[in-house]
Amino acid sequence: MSDQRPLPEPTPVSQPFWDALREHRILIQYSPSAGKYVFYPRTLTPGTFADDLEWREIDGAGTLYTYTVARRPTGPPWSDHLPQLPAVVEWNAGPRVSTELVDVAPDDIRIGMRVVPVFCDVDDITLLRYRPADV
Repeated sequence: MSDQRPLPEPTPVSQPFWDALREHRILIQYSPSAGKYVFYPRTLTPGTFADDLEWREIDGAGTLYTYTVARRPTGPPWSDHLPQLPAVVEWNAGPRVSTELVDVAPDDIRIGMRVVPVFCDVDDITLLRYRPADV
C-alpha cells in the first residue's frame, strides 16, 4: 500500500517501537522503579527521571478515551481520506496513544468503547490504528 500522507520518522529513541510495529507487535517502555508503563518513547521516566526504562510487549487492547470526526481535510494530503477519525486510546497497560480509528462509521463511535490494534503497512513503516473490538 502506498500513501501520499506524511509518515512518522523514527528517532534513535523511538526505533524499537517502530521496529516492533513492522513485525505487527507493540513494544512500549516500562519503568521498574516507577512500576508503570510509559509512552511516548523517551530516555528517562517521567516524574522520577529514573534511567531504568525497558521495552516490553503489550497486546495493544484498550478503551477509546476521546476522538473527533474531521469532515474537512486537516491538510492537502488528507483530502482523499475523509472523514478522518483521529483518536486517543488508553491502553489496558495504562498510557494513552494518539491514533486513528478505522473500520467504523462515525455514528457508531462511542467514548469508552473497547478497541483493538490494526497494523497498517504503508511504504517502509507500519502505522498503529484502532478499530472497535466487536467488529
